[in-house]
Amino acid sequence: MNLVLKLSGHLISSNGRIDYQLMAEYAKLLAKLYEGKGKWIVVVGGGEIARRYVDTARALGADEVMCDEVAILVTRANARLMAACLGDVAQQRIPASTEELRELAVDGKIVVMGGLQPGQSTVAVAALAASVIRAERLIVTTDVGGIYTSDPKVDPSAKPLPQVSLSQLSKMVAELPQTAGKYPLIDNLAISILQRSRITCVYLNGRKLDDVKKAIMGERVGTLVIP
Repeated sequence: MNLVLKLSGHLISSNGRIDYQLMAEYAKLLAKLYEGKGKWIVVVGGGEIARRYVDTARALGADEVMCDEVAILVTRANARLMAACLGDVAQQRIPASTEELRELAVDGKIVVMGGLQPGQSTVAVAALAASVIRAERLIVTTDVGGIYTSDPKVDPSAKPLPQVSLSQLSKMVAELPQTAGKYPLIDNLAISILQRSRITCVYLNGRKLDDVKKAIMGERVGTLVIP
């Protein structure tokens, strides 16, 4: 089975610190489940730390492209930490392009990566990675239970959606701003890639590792996003 797991930066970096214990738990889970067969990729986001760097870059007069570049460096640093945590189970080189990804995702080791280029969210990177390896499954972890009718952090009446189509999801995020460091749920590029590649993905609460395990094993949890 080929699999891509998108690990939200919001999960591993918050309140000014890196949650290394959660990273260790993910490493333990992945090492236990991965049998060396198939291509597995973990895409790590930037989280709060990346947001801080982006805000600082803007305050110093950086343009949006440079802000994205700064955020990408943070995601790659987070990816390097995750790869180190996985140890011999993972490639220790962090790919910076799809070409490097193809080179690394061939020898039975998990590949860990961050961002690739400006204008892409790490969800888009995960979608690209899933397309490259023809993944059967793309799992997107968040800090909530999946996809809701509205933002559950600010709207107590928000309801979870067990299933949503990419076209519906596109309408939901169409009017939301997409600037460096602030990509809501998914960006237009990710939607386009998933539609083109016909990849099904799952959004779930990444703090519930039992649910992550279930999703990896093919069980129904969170929100299923269909092409």
